[in-house]
Amino acid sequence: MQQFYYDNKIVKKFIYATIVFGVVGMAVGLLLATLFLFPNLTDGISWLSFGRLRPLHTNAVIFAFVGNAMFAGVYYSLQRLLKARMFNDFLSNLNFWGWQLIIVAAAISLPLGYTSSKEYAELEWPIDIAIALIWVVFGINMIGTILKRRERHLYVAIWFYLATFVTVAVLHIFNSLALPVSAMKSYSVYAGVQDALVQWWYGHNAVAFFLTTPFLGLMYYFVPKAANRPVYSYRLSIVHFWSLIFLYIWAGPHHLLYSALPNWAQNLGVAFSIMLLAPSWGGMINGLLTLRGAWDKVRVDPVLKFFVVAITGYGMATFEGPMLSLKNVNAIAHFTDWIIAHVHVGALAWNGFMAFGMIYWLVPRMSKGPLFSSKLANFHFWIGTLGIILYTLPMYVAGFLQASMWKQFNPDGTLTYGNFLETVTQIMPMYWMRAAGGTLYIIGMFVLVYNITKTIRANASIEDELAEAPELQKISSGRTKGEKFHPWLERKPIQLTILATVAILIGGIIQIVPTIMVKSNIPTIASVKPYSPLELEGRDLYIREGCVGCHSQMVRPFRSEVERYGPQSKAGEFVYDHPFLWGSKRTGPDLLRVGGKYNDNWHFNHMWSPQSTSSGSIMPGYKWLFDNSALDISDIEAKMKVMQTLGVPYTDAEVANAKNAIKEQSQKIEDNLHADPDFVKSYENSKKKAVAKGEKFVPMHEREIVALIAYIQRLGTDIKVKDNK
Repeated sequence: MQQFYYDNKIVKKFIYATIVFGVVGMAVGLLLATLFLFPNLTDGISWLSFGRLRPLHTNAVIFAFVGNAMFAGVYYSLQRLLKARMFNDFLSNLNFWGWQLIIVAAAISLPLGYTSSKEYAELEWPIDIAIALIWVVFGINMIGTILKRRERHLYVAIWFYLATFVTVAVLHIFNSLALPVSAMKSYSVYAGVQDALVQWWYGHNAVAFFLTTPFLGLMYYFVPKAANRPVYSYRLSIVHFWSLIFLYIWAGPHHLLYSALPNWAQNLGVAFSIMLLAPSWGGMINGLLTLRGAWDKVRVDPVLKFFVVAITGYGMATFEGPMLSLKNVNAIAHFTDWIIAHVHVGALAWNGFMAFGMIYWLVPRMSKGPLFSSKLANFHFWIGTLGIILYTLPMYVAGFLQASMWKQFNPDGTLTYGNFLETVTQIMPMYWMRAAGGTLYIIGMFVLVYNITKTIRANASIEDELAEAPELQKISSGRTKGEKFHPWLERKPIQLTILATVAILIGGIIQIVPTIMVKSNIPTIASVKPYSPLELEGRDLYIREGCVGCHSQMVRPFRSEVERYGPQSKAGEFVYDHPFLWGSKRTGPDLLRVGGKYNDNWHFNHMWSPQSTSSGSIMPGYKWLFDNSALDISDIEAKMKVMQTLGVPYTDAEVANAKNAIKEQSQKIEDNLHADPDFVKSYENSKKKAVAKGEKFVPMHEREIVALIAYIQRLGTDIKVKDNK
């Protein structure tokens, strides 16, 4: 027998980080829900605007809260399943502190507007590199521990951990490929349709392999431990694992149905999404039936209650996902609040409740004492469950209401609800209920903070834990007599990892390579030209302010959308879009063809105070775009040169003349603004005030708002109706 110590201190660190960032991420989410009700609550404060806070919320919940919970669970369970301390304490701590620094970098950079705009991958290129490096550190530490293990066979949880490591690495690296412009600005190497496919190959599978597979591994460890029961079916766990990781990677295109993505890719995504139901529910069944014979314990044990609702939430979300991939259902749900409900069933129930149950189970065991209050834990369970219901049900109702109102026609063929804001007005009660549900959920989080704090103070400090196990004896590397393939594979971690990597690469290669390599898949349109230098700067401002979080730029081939927004989108329209900006939610109307629909003064007033031009709007104002400071165009030549490298046909002369071109186009917009007497009066008054204060007065044509107007007025103007018949 060999004696050694389990490293509990690293687990403690990740648990504390989970709790802290859980509170932060949920608080930001609650603020965002409140901004739907009071859009001008943070009026004039750029870093507290909805567009900048939304990616902060998603990153804080996914990578800070769920990510730290994943690391805590993996570091605790891996050591005990392998009967070995983690491979290297320095790597463990580097993993912890590196991850927290990445989270802090995200918390600083996203509110400041440094974003790539890609869903769940908004962080700019230096932080992306840091993520890759720290993820490799985690992988080395995990694989090193596996290689020095004292347990011959790798338990099912470890299969999921290994698949998580290799797949997230592949997804992150390929989706993050970009050419830097400056220290915190880059452009995706992919454009338009190609960028959309790669992004949702990543986006769907970030949910699959960061929010799902590692938590399935935690389910396979912590549910049997908490219930004191073996896993229901070993064979089902094998089928669950291999079918899940193989099928999941194909499903990304179901986020792009009815879009400009080629139909073959859309249909492939649908087919594999439907097949995905079987392994997903196989995992749910395996988890729930593990509790057979333990239901009396479930009624009194808050940990098991959290686990039961978590697994049920996983089952609901993974039934809904394939259903949403059906084209007739997707036509209703996509771009609506139904998707918000769907996402939060997974996040709040599956990830949140799994994390809560794991924390309530782990902390008393590591601190060698009882949980401070089971009653408080039960209260947390019930108020959290009520919060999930009160959050998601109104969003389902809102989604159905949005879809039905958007698609209704009068007998004469006109849209019944031609004004987008008529929909917004009708769903406001649901937004109030959503905010109430979120409030209940975060109250439960504060209850956990109090309960865990009291538990830690009452019990012994969390220290490394003495353990002993016999040294692993070497046996033949080949299969022993009577040994089946999978038991042999379970004691061969390298082979298992290679096979898992092959399983996840097949789908990605078949979907993505033809779209990127075969040019005929993305036909060009002669009338589509690159953005002017000023429009390019305006597009970057659009990205900075997170406008893509509320507005789509993708007209689908439905009568209601063509009537409302104009001709359906074509792949060739987006060939110069690095990155694509199709969006995934319509809190506001689609903007693909908004160019020329309103005059410059309308956009000017709309960005200052949306309610002044659109009564009932829940869009915030963007007053900092009007500040008496100049638009920064110092990088415009570098931006255009990067675009040249990416295949955008800017000439060298256009690059050299970029600043003059900006001045000419922006001056025309300012001249247009002077057509409004109210603008002239306000402009002259602000000029007098600046002079009186001794400040430098920046002409309107040099301010950020003019660049944004230029970009918005360009949208859709390359495509004429005759080109789409």
